[in-house]
Amino acid sequence: MATNLAKQKYDLQKASFFRKGVAIALSSGICFGTYSAFLTLGMERGVWADWYGPASALSAFVVTYVLSAVGSAVNDTLSGIWFLILSAARGKLADVGRTFRTKPGLVMIICALIGGPLASTAYVVGLQTAGSLAATVAALNSAIGAILGRLLFKQTLNLRMVVGIIVCFGSAIILGGTTFDGEFGGSTLLGLFMGFLAALGWGIEGCVAGFGTSVIDSQVGVTIRQCTSGLANLIILVPLLCLVAGNIGLAPELLGQAFTTDAIIFFVIAALPAGLSYMLWYRGTAMCGAALGMTCNGAYAFWVPLFCWILLGLICGEPGWALTPVQWAAAFMMFFGIFLIAMNPLDLLKKKEA
Repeated sequence: MATNLAKQKYDLQKASFFRKGVAIALSSGICFGTYSAFLTLGMERGVWADWYGPASALSAFVVTYVLSAVGSAVNDTLSGIWFLILSAARGKLADVGRTFRTKPGLVMIICALIGGPLASTAYVVGLQTAGSLAATVAALNSAIGAILGRLLFKQTLNLRMVVGIIVCFGSAIILGGTTFDGEFGGSTLLGLFMGFLAALGWGIEGCVAGFGTSVIDSQVGVTIRQCTSGLANLIILVPLLCLVAGNIGLAPELLGQAFTTDAIIFFVIAALPAGLSYMLWYRGTAMCGAALGMTCNGAYAFWVPLFCWILLGLICGEPGWALTPVQWAAAFMMFFGIFLIAMNPLDLLKKKEA
């Protein structure tokens, strides 16, 4: 009798732990949607409005690529500062310093370089040129992660997962073949392509990050990631792109104005959920499993368009942020494809019956 009671108590605790993990993983996607909306809002205000405006003296290359790198640099740097403060408040600052010198810390640094300066900047370019549709294409990182896992680490890629990958890519094609129901500047095709590059970078990061995030505290890991990404953007990517544009001296000028504009408040707001989205994804995945955690996080394919529409479209009254019914359907298809890659839907019915 005592054994049965102990087992029942263990099962209840296990189920509660699992449900909490699902809720945390879902909240990571919601945080990503919040970050994307406020980042986009910030890059339309203050000095950013002048840079992107019709009277801008900046070249097309600078406007499209350098400014996106600057936006990513400001966001990741502020996010790193947020998490340094949070780590200090929770007595984990020394752990951050020690972890930097370990093998898992090195893995997180590599992840930050892949998913930060490269993927994050591509994502910001996508947001600026294709709006929230770029997020639905960026959610292909789950499909790309599954393919890379098969190629690099010989992980299982069964028929169900292949179907899920086909659904994801089919959804991306539908999104790329439709247009906004309002006016929106920039090239949608370029934005969707950059969203795909972000998905590729985050898919690689997801494959590499598995080792590092399994042995270090999620908050410590995210602090390392965001600080590394922010610094790499500031001192490497932005100057490099300015050099390509023919004026490396433009880098400190743009960064200085970006950090001192009154629109910086929106970046400060965006930086916190940006870091939280990674931290909650790491923590939620550890609690409910990589498959379901990936599915819950990948729901940002839906949350980003929704929050951009609410904040920029409804609250700020800007046209072009509402999606067509076809685009909403494609966003749901994308989420369903991610779900198929992550797990067998029949397993949910089996668990319910059990």
